[in-house]
Amino acid sequence: MKNLINIIGLVLLGFAAIAQVPKPADPQTEPIILMNGIAHLGNGEVIENSAIAFENGKITLVADARTIRLDLSKYKVIDVAEQHVYPGMILPNTTLGLEEIAAVRATRDHTEVGNITPNVRSLIAYNTDSELIATLRYNGILLAQPTPNGGAIPGTSAIMMLDGWNWEDAAYVEEDGVHIDWPAKNYGARWWLGESSGRPNENYGDEVKAIVNFMHDAKAYSKVSAPKVVNLKMEAMKAVFSGEKKLYLHADARAEIVESVQMAKDFDLDNIAVVGAEDAFYALDFLKANKVSVLLDMVHRRPTREDEDIDLPYRLPGILHEAGILTGLTYPRLQNSRNLPFFAGTAAAYGMDKEEALKLVTSNPAKIMGIDDRAGTIEEGKDAHIIVSRGDLLDMKDSQLSHAFIMGKQIILDGKQQLLYERFKEKYSDK
Repeated sequence: MKNLINIIGLVLLGFAAIAQVPKPADPQTEPIILMNGIAHLGNGEVIENSAIAFENGKITLVADARTIRLDLSKYKVIDVAEQHVYPGMILPNTTLGLEEIAAVRATRDHTEVGNITPNVRSLIAYNTDSELIATLRYNGILLAQPTPNGGAIPGTSAIMMLDGWNWEDAAYVEEDGVHIDWPAKNYGARWWLGESSGRPNENYGDEVKAIVNFMHDAKAYSKVSAPKVVNLKMEAMKAVFSGEKKLYLHADARAEIVESVQMAKDFDLDNIAVVGAEDAFYALDFLKANKVSVLLDMVHRRPTREDEDIDLPYRLPGILHEAGILTGLTYPRLQNSRNLPFFAGTAAAYGMDKEEALKLVTSNPAKIMGIDDRAGTIEEGKDAHIIVSRGDLLDMKDSQLSHAFIMGKQIILDGKQQLLYERFKEKYSDK
């Protein structure tokens, strides 16, 4: 009986090992140099035969390996010949770490009670033990922006590294911006009720008025240096009015994009970005004139209107780029956000230069989110967020990561899916 119990225990431990998320990486302890790779720096430059070194989590050398002399004895040398080296990708506007299984309420922690809650911080709800994190790292996403949702002003987002024992370890920027979910002027057709056309939002005016009234109160509060009564909601908005935090305006339709931006401008806010922006094509001049950056989502979707070109969503990132609008890519649906590099690949396939398309998921979101002095490109002095792929990172058929580093720490790429693949791939190999 005792032996049987031991056997059962070992079996259960085996299943537990499979279910566990990868162990967080150990800190970098020695200088590392990646030699002979094709380096895509994220700023448009490509070095065909590169030498990239980093120490204590910082990039110390970016050079052409054919034109410099190096003493390799002081480095841990990793030969990445014929492989491609990229900056780690950045995923804005996601519920990663805030949601595990959408159908299970107990695993969703991205929405707080209330309609206006800018003081809600995604930072402290971020779950570093999420099994979904490894699936994004495997495709080269190393930084993400967990974002609250639900309500008109759902809260404040953070920027997290996809490695760490807890949220304190993973925090890259604790509070980067406040999000406003601008009301929809029109709702889509309810097909389950047999509707064939949309309908107007009869409460649109009241919903906008509630946001504007709150903004007036928050701006007045921000001018008070020592309020007698501390209001946490108003406190969360102070950094927005000082320009330290970005204001993210979630809007899709052209009218909603224009009205949300005009509202921000009325309050003298310039540090703003539009998130979603499905109708950005119809607001190009307005966005450019107001110097508004865009975090475009849902590149892989059908056109919004019946008379639109079928490939307009695929071409839209390139159209925005040609118009001079700073654009990054995101994907709000957690289950598909791992495909971020392939959304950029689609933009490249439909007209964008490939290095410009790479910027959509690296340096551009870094600029929009205010971390371009630390991340987004492979440059000396920046944090060592680096990935190495055996093929083209933006091509679903070729992309296969061999190495990934967050702050110089070499992370484990395999997650639950890879472990299960290794476990079962031999089961039918001889049959």
